[in-house]
Amino acid sequence: MVRRTRTTKPTLFTNRLLLERAAASTGGKREPGLPPGQASVHGGAERGQRSRRPLRRPASAGGSLKQAKRRASAGQHSARRRRARRRYSIRQRGLPLPLQSMPPSTEPPDRTAVKQEMKGEPRYDRLAGQPVDPIEVAVYEGGEQLLEQAVPYNVLLPEVSLREVIAMGVERLLPLGTRLLDTAEVYAELEAAVQAGTPCSVVRIGDGELMTLSQDIVYPAEYTVHEAPFLPYAGVDPPDIAARDLLADAVRRATIVGVPLSRRKHFQPLLYPAFRGHHLDVRSLRLTSSTINYSLYQEHLLQPLLQGKKLLLIGNSSPALAELLQAAGYTVAGIIAPVRGFADIERVMQEAWTVSFDLALVAAGIPAVVIACRIASELGKAALDFGHMADGIVTHQLRL
Repeated sequence: MVRRTRTTKPTLFTNRLLLERAAASTGGKREPGLPPGQASVHGGAERGQRSRRPLRRPASAGGSLKQAKRRASAGQHSARRRRARRRYSIRQRGLPLPLQSMPPSTEPPDRTAVKQEMKGEPRYDRLAGQPVDPIEVAVYEGGEQLLEQAVPYNVLLPEVSLREVIAMGVERLLPLGTRLLDTAEVYAELEAAVQAGTPCSVVRIGDGELMTLSQDIVYPAEYTVHEAPFLPYAGVDPPDIAARDLLADAVRRATIVGVPLSRRKHFQPLLYPAFRGHHLDVRSLRLTSSTINYSLYQEHLLQPLLQGKKLLLIGNSSPALAELLQAAGYTVAGIIAPVRGFADIERVMQEAWTVSFDLALVAAGIPAVVIACRIASELGKAALDFGHMADGIVTHQLRL
């Protein structure tokens, strides 16, 4: 009885057939480009013998197609198993799936647009293929999108523009607002103070004054050094807490305070937190616009305010301004210049005591607020924070 045993090794007949086919296809020589030891074939005609080693060659090189398919299938299954294990691990940790694992219905973010936006390149509409106007995007994200989010999802507004929506909302909020003195009222109060010889100070608060007031109140004092680099030119070298407190006290004692109407970052949005930090109640102050100096000029009330008055000019541009005013027929009683920041306030006040005048025009940067307030409280005179109006007249941009 003969027992037959199975073996996994190829039979001699199978090896012989494979070797003959390979030798015929390669001419009995090693096929170029095959790795050594993987699939070497030598022709029997040249050596008189055949290799007893089983042939294993990739299908792309003319080898066994079944072996190539098995390897490819094993590789695919291995990759799928790795991805499945990774997704399971991510889900267990509660993290979002990677982009490759997102459902087909979920559209991944447009990475090209993101990269273009980071580089400062124009964004493109993927449907129209046209550049997107950045102003249009800003208007939508800063206004229309906010309105879109405020409207309930099951309500469709009629044809109403964003401007109309804002106007209707403002009308409902007006009772909560604070009324400002108009230009005519400010002029009348200054004129009455000059005629009666009573104290009156009109000061103005802009971004420089608000940044000074916000030191260690709204922002760290060092923040103003980088955020408001113009402050040294305006008379404050931050951080300067002493200047901050002097300015807050002057605002508290001023007759009329001009405040900004602009809603840019360091104007009206900074006004309320800065005032609140110094316990300044907006409703307890008499307010007007911070551009009241220009409003007096535009409404033709500056000329009658200056006519027939003895003027004291304070600020770096005072000498040139005095020449133009005198040439135009106005009376200049005194000039105090220059003014080198808050450190010069005491010297300015000492010189102001020696001048006989009716109205002081102070163009000395941020210290002008303190100087105008002290002229009214200590000298009993009228003082107007003149600001850049002086520069405009000196450079002939504004004509009296």
